[in-house]
Amino acid sequence: METANVKCTEFLKELTDYLEGSLTESTKAELDEHLHWCHECHVVMNTTKKTIEIYRDNEIYELPESLRTRLHQAIMNKCKSSKPSKEKA
Repeated sequence: METANVKCTEFLKELTDYLEGSLTESTKAELDEHLHWCHECHVVMNTTKKTIEIYRDNEIYELPESLRTRLHQAIMNKCKSSKPSKEKA
């Protein structure tokens, strides 16, 4: 099976232009081919695109109370477990 010419590092360098649609047709086609077989770059591209869309809309998303409580508790537990224990002299 033949792999695409574009490497992940090359794709990531072009990610901003890819998302903005400011690439030549040939470059876009090469990056599309890379995304077709590279799951990792597809995830990065999709996550970045969604993040931009969220911030572009400038909306605040309220977390459900149960999720906020669980998240807060997890953070507090992590903070407590990462504090160095004081040894008695």
